[in-house]
Amino acid sequence: MDLELNGKTALVTGSTAGIGLAVARTLAQEGVEVTINGRNRARVDALVQQLSDELPGTRFRGIAADFSKVEEVNALLTELPEVDILINNVGIFEPKSFIDIPDEDWMRFFEVNVLSGVRLSRHYFPKMLAKNWGRILFVSSESALQIPTEMIHYGTTKTAQLAISRGLAELTKGTNVTVNSILPGPTFSEGVGDFIGNMATMNQVSVEEMEKDFFKNARPTSIIQRFATTQEIANMVAYLSSPLASATNGAAIRVDGGVTKTIA
Repeated sequence: MDLELNGKTALVTGSTAGIGLAVARTLAQEGVEVTINGRNRARVDALVQQLSDELPGTRFRGIAADFSKVEEVNALLTELPEVDILINNVGIFEPKSFIDIPDEDWMRFFEVNVLSGVRLSRHYFPKMLAKNWGRILFVSSESALQIPTEMIHYGTTKTAQLAISRGLAELTKGTNVTVNSILPGPTFSEGVGDFIGNMATMNQVSVEEMEKDFFKNARPTSIIQRFATTQEIANMVAYLSSPLASATNGAAIRVDGGVTKTIA
């Protein structure tokens, strides 16, 4: 299927690994000029070269920025003043008991997970409205709807993203700009792979057996009873970034394997 994205430009934050990298690859293969982002300049530059070599004919550039530092965000915006597609993917998480989460952690999570998307959207959104086309997507999580007790601060930031996304969408009435959220469920990223691998080793079982145990005991509401792949998430992001999804606006789209049991 042609997603009609050839010639568009995109910024994918937090795209040196995991979902962000899969999104960057997929958009580039659809003809989008993609800006890769990560905190480490050397890693960003190496990845841009690697992707350009692996995917001839695609267009990548790289900008390093730490979204916990507003001066680096401002530098990114100066270097990349305009994009057609903004994917607010960057995020941090850390399991921690609620009573052990200090104010500093709450502020750090809000700064990276929430204000990153606010700052970028505040800059790019008016430009999208002016040219009457644009896409903003927030990569949230099923944790926005089912707050994990072991990561209440993380879940709270994911819920905040849904509110910002819906509010921005209301400001697009009568235009060809859309703002949506994606809610991935358990996804087999590099970090999850390491976690499951370590757990399998500790319990002296195979990775496959460990995955089955995880969904039986930790995520029993999952319908697909497996981890989603980063590519499965990227497929939905690419579609919602395209002109083909023009009637989808202000939505929170689940790609969670059925983990969330509510209908609405």
